[in-house]
Amino acid sequence: MSTTQSTNPAWSEADQADADQLRAIGYEPVLSRRMSGFGNFAISFSIISILSGCMTLFGFGMATGGPRVMVWGWVGVTLAVLLIGLSLAEVTSVYPTSGALFFMAHRLGGKGWGWITGWLNMLGLFGVIAGIDYGAAEFIGAFTGMAFGWTPDKYGLIAVFAGVLLLHGVLNSFGVKVLDLLNRVSVWWHLLGVAFIVAVLFVVPAHHQSASFVFSHYANSTGFKSAIYVSAIGLLLTGYTLTGYDASAHMSEETAQASVLAPKGIVRSIWVSGIAGLVLIVAFLFAIQGGDDNYATEAAGSGYGGSVTAPSLIMIDALGQHWAEILTLVIIVAQLCCGLAAIGSAARMVFAFSRDGALPGSPTWRKVNRSAVPTNAMWLVVAVAFVLALPSLWTIQAYGAVTAIASIGLAPAYVIPGFLRARQGKNFKKGAWNLGKWGPLVGYAATVWVVIETVLFCLPQAAPGTTALTFNYAPIALVAALLLSGVWWLVRGRDSYAPPAGSVEAEQFADLDVI
Repeated sequence: MSTTQSTNPAWSEADQADADQLRAIGYEPVLSRRMSGFGNFAISFSIISILSGCMTLFGFGMATGGPRVMVWGWVGVTLAVLLIGLSLAEVTSVYPTSGALFFMAHRLGGKGWGWITGWLNMLGLFGVIAGIDYGAAEFIGAFTGMAFGWTPDKYGLIAVFAGVLLLHGVLNSFGVKVLDLLNRVSVWWHLLGVAFIVAVLFVVPAHHQSASFVFSHYANSTGFKSAIYVSAIGLLLTGYTLTGYDASAHMSEETAQASVLAPKGIVRSIWVSGIAGLVLIVAFLFAIQGGDDNYATEAAGSGYGGSVTAPSLIMIDALGQHWAEILTLVIIVAQLCCGLAAIGSAARMVFAFSRDGALPGSPTWRKVNRSAVPTNAMWLVVAVAFVLALPSLWTIQAYGAVTAIASIGLAPAYVIPGFLRARQGKNFKKGAWNLGKWGPLVGYAATVWVVIETVLFCLPQAAPGTTALTFNYAPIALVAALLLSGVWWLVRGRDSYAPPAGSVEAEQFADLDVI
């Protein structure tokens, strides 16, 4: 049964303009355009989720440079990420499609650029979902330990993680209106939740750290001696947290006035998250009790990184168990909202990549259900995210590696469209939202940062970095994804991968079956 449709007389003028722009790009509308501009911003803001990334990697930050790197690294990396977002937003205005990054790269640089961008984007999205939902499972385990005396072992944690993924998959099956509503709730939960947590951390504790500790204290529990090296890998806290804003682009086929509101959603989600995240980090650092270096070591938890234990220890020490339980629940709800939005975004990307014939089994992954949701693609995302987290059963370094996978997959995919746009210079045909004469400079500057970031997050995160327990397997995952994409390209991809070159007839996509 076909889901394609011709011009709908019930559509508003704005809806019709969106549909016409999509057809001019080369796609017939098949998804339901029910998402508002605020909802588009909300999904990116929810995926960035400072209450997810900041909290789950807080212990990692305490071990890799401590407060000094956490605060000033956050400021610096936020500005760098904003450059990436500005550049991506400008290209999104011209090509507001679910495929987003890979389609932009294809149009601006050719088929090969589109192919590699799509595979990197997909790898990063799988990694970010595994990181978000595994982090949520860790916090659920911390809460059950405080409230009920049950702290899950590694097998129990994987089971909780699987349950979280399953919940997100089911909720994502109900259509974009449900996703839009939940993302709106998520924005206010994050903003009010951060305000509540910060207020409690400043008002309740009898003792606070000095400003000198918060803004200049250095701590190192990695085993490496070089402060420069340790500070560099410590930037992962911000680099991982400030990802996922490509969701605004992936949801553009379901957003009204997408050529303007999707770019705005990207940029707004970054700067709002940057400000709120800085406030949150500073509040937790001020609330730290006890000795400086001793606490930094304790916060690292059992084994290196112990990312979930640091915020829990801070809240218990500073506030007592009752307050710690309440604030942990606030964090858990935010993390669940984050994972829900991330799976929705990734499903659209996999759907769009399959629509263009890029994946093994593309006819299966590009199908949509009666609510116009790509459910097959969504369940594929859930399954791969689960597999990515399985190494946590054998190595304490797994969570850091998963977050690194997200960063080294997403960051290059984000910047390639901006780099290709910069390379075109004045020949680039700007959209309704653009950077004017600053576009090329912003694109090149963002590219320089991403090259540095990608190298940093492939480095060992603990010494010695070559043992089975401490090895950073993120580069292995990156190489494996690139090898798979290369093999599939040679076997079939170069023939099956066929993004539209321009305006097409609706019949070209008549085989997008409803399931």
